[in-house]
Amino acid sequence: MSKTIDATLLKQMYISGADNLYNHYPEIDRLNVFPVPDGDTGMNMNLTLASGRKAIQNRNDDSVGDLSAAFSTGLLYGARGNSGVITSQIFRGFAESLKGKKTIDVKELSEAFSNGSKVAYKAVMKPVEGTILTVIRESAEALSKKAASLKSVEAAMSLVLKAAREALAKTPDLLPVLKEVGVVDSGGTGLVRILEGMNSAVRGVMVERIENVEAPAPRDFPTLPGETRPAPAYAGAKLIESPEEAYGYCTQFILRLMEEDREKRPFDEDKFRRFLNKYGKSVVLVRDGVNVRVHVHTLRPGAMLNFAQNYGEFVTLSIENMSEEHHNIEEGRNATDMAGNIDSFAKKAEQPEEVPHSRYAVIAVSSGAGLDEIFCELGAKMIVSGGQTMNPSTQDFVEAIKKANADCCILLPNNGNIVLAANQAKEVLKDECLVEVIPSKTIPEGISALLQFSDAAEEEENIAGMTSALASVTSGSVTYAIKDTEIGGVSVKKNDYLAMKGKGIVCSLPSRVEALYALVASLAEEGGAILTIYAGKDVDEKEAEEIEKKLSAQYPDLEVEVRPGGQPVYSYLVGLE
Repeated sequence: MSKTIDATLLKQMYISGADNLYNHYPEIDRLNVFPVPDGDTGMNMNLTLASGRKAIQNRNDDSVGDLSAAFSTGLLYGARGNSGVITSQIFRGFAESLKGKKTIDVKELSEAFSNGSKVAYKAVMKPVEGTILTVIRESAEALSKKAASLKSVEAAMSLVLKAAREALAKTPDLLPVLKEVGVVDSGGTGLVRILEGMNSAVRGVMVERIENVEAPAPRDFPTLPGETRPAPAYAGAKLIESPEEAYGYCTQFILRLMEEDREKRPFDEDKFRRFLNKYGKSVVLVRDGVNVRVHVHTLRPGAMLNFAQNYGEFVTLSIENMSEEHHNIEEGRNATDMAGNIDSFAKKAEQPEEVPHSRYAVIAVSSGAGLDEIFCELGAKMIVSGGQTMNPSTQDFVEAIKKANADCCILLPNNGNIVLAANQAKEVLKDECLVEVIPSKTIPEGISALLQFSDAAEEEENIAGMTSALASVTSGSVTYAIKDTEIGGVSVKKNDYLAMKGKGIVCSLPSRVEALYALVASLAEEGGAILTIYAGKDVDEKEAEEIEKKLSAQYPDLEVEVRPGGQPVYSYLVGLE
């Protein structure tokens, strides 16, 4: 039994924790409360920890203080998504407590966990219980109460892990929406996985990365003699979906049926679906009139496309190499969708190496070519690639701010899951330049805020005007459901389209256009003058024109405009001002 933790052991704990999280991040992604394809908590936390791991993997520090400072810095810059940022703040507090220490005992370990909890709570403007914050607080409190009586760091880590699992199991009782859909908090689950890995390293067993992370092998972590291993923290909950194939090609297309063409076969949906299921995984097939939308993971995309073309012609088509993406994750690089990475590289190539100095630079997060163009038209100086399933890191914001070369940089995160990372970038650069964050949580909010920006206005005037503009727009969206569930009184069927107003689900329908009309009807009840719809990359020009024509006739008091946004995942983003 060990009475202290030195730098070597702490490094092993950090790396083992990061690798255990990596092994389980797909299951964490599936703990998404809402049945929409943007469950990315596991990915965000994994990429955050991967950045910290990379920062220390080749270091040979002789003090826990120096090692923790390096790990914390790596997490800080790699943090993405709310849970990723909060995790980085936990270990920031941990590092602050260890500053100047060569080794630590149980008492000092307890103080580090307590300070990690304190710093994490401070980072969130309105802390919510039933989340990762609850898990770190209750586990830190449990250790603090018994630290004086514990004889070893093994016993201390065992107690922390036990308390964390118990706290996680209680999250549905603290956050009703978790209980409604039968899951525990995803961020809290990620923290438990990190603590599992750290606890294992303390016992001399390093967790190693599993090659196929979609099907993690069961692992029984060692316990002290006489201890009993508690049931998994999520024993009373259920995972959202069964594991899916991790590698191959993510193939997506919209097929326009052409049954009147003698060379094309009559469309048989059952036969089509059987073929997809036989040669692929993660199949999503939605028919909307003459258009068939398909998502499938396959090792043979060519066979899929050849088969599909027997029935019609492609309207849109994209193929992404998931094996390459998995390799990116292992190397600690950006792991978003392939199209997003290509867009990101293209933007970097288009932007000059030296941006002319200016008084202001508005930096907007965007997720589609059409949306990028709109933000640039309205005066954004730089675009950071991001969105519902591709959250930029703190480092992404820091690099954009430095490259912008402005006296004052104004950030528009345009997603509630990105605001914390933007604020963290502001904190990182507080001694170097002036950075302001407008807490826009949707694309329509960001555009509304940008309309209030003026190069000629004083900073205070711009910030006040842009911030107040957020309240003038009501946002909504349409996307497809990834599972059957019931939430907020709405029965949701997998592959249906969801109309979402804010965080509430208006309806679930087989047709994305009908879901859009239902969403607009709900938004219109609250009043407004300008209705703007941003069409996703799965919506063609004809469909957009028909929507604009119908809504203009149906709501003569509204100024209706449908613009190409090009965003993935969400067929429509809607703003009513």
